[in-house]
Amino acid sequence: MALVKAGVVVLDCAEPEKLAVFYKELLTAEETDATANRVEIRGADGFRLAFRRDVNATPPSWPRPENSLQAHIDFVVEDLDEAERKVVELGGRPLETKDAAGPFEERGYSDPAGHSFTVRLVTPTAPKQG
Repeated sequence: MALVKAGVVVLDCAEPEKLAVFYKELLTAEETDATANRVEIRGADGFRLAFRRDVNATPPSWPRPENSLQAHIDFVVEDLDEAERKVVELGGRPLETKDAAGPFEERGYSDPAGHSFTVRLVTPTAPKQG
């Protein structure tokens, strides 16, 4: 029997209810638990996130080098442009701007509370050729 069961990624923020809505919409998730200071959601694939109230929370300042990235979440998508439209529509903002010439495999964003995350293309499952 495992000593530690599956965990939950918890993001501290001033308004957990509002941040939960952003991620519920982005991940097509459902709310699984809520208290006065914490909201937890679970995506269709089982990925769990929680949002904990911290009235003194300040957003990270990444990508500024003087406040290095401590942690972020990677989300896998099939269409970067569609994912970007959804993130921005829900109140997120792009963090990494790249030269528009050609496709890129990942893009960085922040949620409405300032936590950074990345969306990246699904890794191809076709066998390696050659």
